[in-house]
Amino acid sequence: MPVIAARRYSGGKPSAHSLVVDGKARLALSGRDFDWVGLADPSPEEMELVRGQFGLHVLAVEDALNPNQIPKIEVYGAQLFIVARTAAIEGGDVIGYGQTAIFLGADFVVTVRMGSTRAHSALRQRLELDAEHLAEGPDYVAHAILDFVVDGYQPILERMEEAVQAIEESAIDAFPQPSTIRRIFRLRRQFRRFVRIVGPMEEVCERLATTDLPIVDPSARIWFRDVLDHVRRTLRRIGGLTETLASVVETAGLLEQHRQGDITRQLAAWAAILAVPTAIAGIYGMNFQFMPELHLRWGYPAVVGAMAAVCGGLWVRFRRIGWL
Repeated sequence: MPVIAARRYSGGKPSAHSLVVDGKARLALSGRDFDWVGLADPSPEEMELVRGQFGLHVLAVEDALNPNQIPKIEVYGAQLFIVARTAAIEGGDVIGYGQTAIFLGADFVVTVRMGSTRAHSALRQRLELDAEHLAEGPDYVAHAILDFVVDGYQPILERMEEAVQAIEESAIDAFPQPSTIRRIFRLRRQFRRFVRIVGPMEEVCERLATTDLPIVDPSARIWFRDVLDHVRRTLRRIGGLTETLASVVETAGLLEQHRQGDITRQLAAWAAILAVPTAIAGIYGMNFQFMPELHLRWGYPAVVGAMAAVCGGLWVRFRRIGWL
């Protein structure tokens, strides 16, 4: 059975009592004692044992086994069921998602990880070193798990911020290459998906921080408000990155329009310069017998000199106004 850890805590410290997950109904614990069971990718049969032992609701168990749930919080009698979504970089700019379901009772916490590689072992060890807070009960453990999940978003944001900054800097120097443009749209798609999947975490944390719920002591709401603040900051950072990518596309478009305008002005200037000798040569290329200056000795040099003078004057003029 994929039980990562199953321990009973008394006064915030691991109890000497051995906790076995065997599907047998358990007696309610007294005082500040509670059980914490952590599972990873269990099968339906294995979850049925846990359900029978802790009296979990059937619908909550079904949701815990579905790795595509959106973050939510449900009340089942005297129990709470919380779904949080985990996220991690899988490779390149691709964000992979997992799920952590938390069953919260008066004297137990059951966590079910689906598709998440971030185990809670280090978190459990850290909490066991802080017996004073761990003694507060299952609601503090739920806060610590949610805080652990939300903290896992930070490496993603840092990685994405580096990518966006690199794209922004390169877009200032030159119009983005097609590969860069494709990457921009991939990133924007990843950000939209992140907000769609993780965004409801804000509602979950806000409800835990502001609403009267079973198991959650009013004094523990301040801990959930801290997690709520982290979620909101995460969503704001994602929104800022999305806006930055949009501005990169807009700025790159403006720079490209400016570059095309420069090229257009240069082409127009050279066309105007070349139009002068073209027009004069066209006039003298007509097959008429009687034309002015046709038989003058200095006619040809004079016409060529005039063309050169006019073209030179136009070139100087266009240089001064920045067209060449």
